[in-house]
Amino acid sequence: ATLPFYNERALAQLSMVRNMPPDAVKINANENPLGPCSEAADAIYNTVKKGGRYMYEETYTLAETMAGIEGVKFGYKPNDSYIEIFAGSSAPLHQAVLAFCSKDRPFVKADPGYEAGERAANFIGAKTVNVPLRKGAWDHDVKAMLAAAPNAGLFYVCNPNNPTGTLTSRADIEYLVANRPAGSVVMIDEAYIHISKNAIPCTDLVAQDKDVVVLRTFSKLYGMAGLRAGAAIARPDLLEKIRPYSAGAMPITSMAGATASLHVKNLVPERRKIMGDVREDVFSWLTAKSVEFIPSESNCFMINVKQPGKEFFNSMAAQKVYIGRVWPVWPTWVRVTVGTKDEMAKFKDAFAKSYNA
Repeated sequence: ATLPFYNERALAQLSMVRNMPPDAVKINANENPLGPCSEAADAIYNTVKKGGRYMYEETYTLAETMAGIEGVKFGYKPNDSYIEIFAGSSAPLHQAVLAFCSKDRPFVKADPGYEAGERAANFIGAKTVNVPLRKGAWDHDVKAMLAAAPNAGLFYVCNPNNPTGTLTSRADIEYLVANRPAGSVVMIDEAYIHISKNAIPCTDLVAQDKDVVVLRTFSKLYGMAGLRAGAAIARPDLLEKIRPYSAGAMPITSMAGATASLHVKNLVPERRKIMGDVREDVFSWLTAKSVEFIPSESNCFMINVKQPGKEFFNSMAAQKVYIGRVWPVWPTWVRVTVGTKDEMAKFKDAFAKSYNA
C-alpha cells in the first residue's frame, strides 16, 4: 500500500506552482539553480546507458563513501551499518515519525519549521507539538520543546532551520539529546548544513551510539532535488525501525551522481561561497531599504512584508517572480529561496514594487 503523506505528489503541493511561465524566476522551493556539478552530470549520463541493469552496487558505493566521510560504520548487512540510503530525505523523515511516534508519543518540532513530518503524525493519530522559535536568535528552544512534550516520541530539529535558515547551537542539541525522555529519539535534519559556514554536523553523535537520527540530502547544495538521493544516519537498531515502511531499489542515476559529487574536493566550499555572496548581497539591499528579515545561513530566508503574505505572493507572481509560502504562525512573513545573481536582481525589482504598493 502507498503511504499517502510522503509520496512526491503530496510533497510537491507545498511548493508546486502550476503553469509557471517559462521565463519566471522560480525562488519558491529551496532548490539550487546550479544543478548537479559537471562530474555528477557525467556520472549520471554514463549510468543512463547502463540503465538496463539493476546495479544495486551503486547504492552500496554511495553508502560506503558517505560513511567514510561522516565517520560512521558501514556494513553490507543491515545490522552492521549506520547509514541507510533513500531517494532523498523525505522518506526517512516520515518513516521515523511512523516508527517512533504514536497516539501517546507526540512529534515535536519548531514553529515555523518544516511541516512535512506533521502529515505522517496525522496519519497515525499522533499529536504534533509546535514550539515557537526563540525570539531574536530564532533557533530551536530545546528546553521549551522538552517541557512541551515530556512523553515525546520524536524531537525534530532542522539545522539550519527551514524556513528561517537559522542555526541551533551544538550545545543546545546536546542538551536535547541528554535530557530527552526515555525511549524518545532526536532527529537532526541537516538538509542545509553544507550551505552554512557555522553549522556543526551531528553525525559524531551517531558514532557515539546516541539516540539520534541524522538526515542528509543531495537536493540542496549538491543541486540534485529532482534526482532524489539522501540518507539517514543512525544506529543500526534505529534504522531497523525506520526501514520497514518503504521498499524498492534506489534510482541508479542519482546514486552515481551523488557519489561523484562527494569526490569533488572543492564543491562544498565553492558553492557555499556562491550562494552566500548572492544571499548577503540581497541582505544588504534589504537592510538599506529598512526591510525586516531574519539573517540566514542557508539558501532561504524569511522577510516581513507587513501585509498578508499570500497577497504579497500573488503580487510577486504577477511580475513572474515566484517566492515561497507563508507559515500560519507568521502570516506577514514570506520565505524566499536564494537564486542566481540575475534572478535575485529581478527579485529586487519586483519586491520594491510589491512592498511599496
